[in-house]
Amino acid sequence: GLGQFGLGVSWVYESFTLFGGIVGPLAALVTALFVMGLAFYPAVAAWLAARVAGRSRPMGWAAAFVASWVLLEAGRAWLFGGFPWLNLGISQVDGPLAGWLPLVGEYGVTALLLLLAALSWQALRAMVVFGVGEWRAWLPSVVTIAAVLSLSLPLHGIKWSVPTGKPLAVGLVQGNVAQMQKFDPDFFDRTIDIYRSLTDRMPDVDLVVWPETAIPRVIDSVPTVRDSLEQLASERDFSMLVGTFTQDESGRYYNTLLGVPRSLGSYRKHHLVPFGEYFPMRWLIERMPWLFEVPMSDLSAGPATQPPLVVGGRRLGASICFEADFSRDIRRSLPEAEMFVTVSNDSWFGESFSPHQHLQMARARAIEFQRPMIRATNTGISAVIDTKGRVQQVLGTGERGTLVADLTPRRGSTPLARWGAWPTLAAMLLLLVAVGMASRRRGTSLS
Repeated sequence: GLGQFGLGVSWVYESFTLFGGIVGPLAALVTALFVMGLAFYPAVAAWLAARVAGRSRPMGWAAAFVASWVLLEAGRAWLFGGFPWLNLGISQVDGPLAGWLPLVGEYGVTALLLLLAALSWQALRAMVVFGVGEWRAWLPSVVTIAAVLSLSLPLHGIKWSVPTGKPLAVGLVQGNVAQMQKFDPDFFDRTIDIYRSLTDRMPDVDLVVWPETAIPRVIDSVPTVRDSLEQLASERDFSMLVGTFTQDESGRYYNTLLGVPRSLGSYRKHHLVPFGEYFPMRWLIERMPWLFEVPMSDLSAGPATQPPLVVGGRRLGASICFEADFSRDIRRSLPEAEMFVTVSNDSWFGESFSPHQHLQMARARAIEFQRPMIRATNTGISAVIDTKGRVQQVLGTGERGTLVADLTPRRGSTPLARWGAWPTLAAMLLLLVAVGMASRRRGTSLS
């Protein structure tokens, strides 16, 4: 766990120092504590497997470990708001098990990966202990591995969704405004000019998407900006989805994907980032204001279920940043949503590999639910993604520009969209119970 997360989420140190206002040694300490907290999950999985397996045979131990790992991986995506980074199943977006994602989701693919690893170990162990000539000892494992892999290709070819209606011409804008400049009041007008000029040069489209917090102010506090967007959309005869902040009548603030014109509606982010967009322990932070200096850290959550945004008769399931990392969040817009739009601000992570990880998780969502996706970010990576998770067009980190693509709306539900992750998690729980019962019976017979 320490190796997995110590390397895989090392980028949080840069976020803490550059944008959290935390000095180097303290940032290193906070990063270390964060990594150790994440490493706790695989450690508990190993402990739980050992407790349950007891006197089981080797494959009983392997089954217990697979089930424990998957359940703890799912728990990591729920506890304290969830952090699904580096889930093993996501590694198969470009791998041989990608075809299983619409069927069993990332947790099911995690289980398959661990199963294949256990079977490979069992086969090699049998060859070493008994010799290659004793094929009865290793052949069942090899046959099972071959069966799982051979099923992957036809599964990948199944069309769980079908095209419906005419394509939607979509343009997305990546302004590449640095995080240090984004919330600088003196740079606000320049930010708007950048996005406006890129939009002006865009060919005729049905929808233009600006990324998360492209307008880094409460939109009603800058009425001239909103009026200019309304005028632009009217003159060019397109709709817009713009990342900004909104405030309701009670004074609460929201991270919002705003529709232009107003009749388009808006989407308010529901799944907020702990300590990034809200503080779970505000009473503690208020006593130590010097510890964190994170902008946009006092936001409210939008409704858990919000209707898809309708553009030109096509229904779009919207998500903002962190939400695209969670299958359960994206699934809420289905089956109504015919395509996905997600916006993000990955400039928090600097020049790290986090934006690449974030894109990989978004691609997994497109595969799981077989919907095309447009992903607009401030500084990269923006992309157009098809139903197989393939990146059709891309703007990398540090690039300023636009992407234009025709997205075909789709209808139909994958098994994961219908049932969610619960069947997989229930199967893992039953497997763990079965191994425990078998271990107890074996222990009794041996004694």
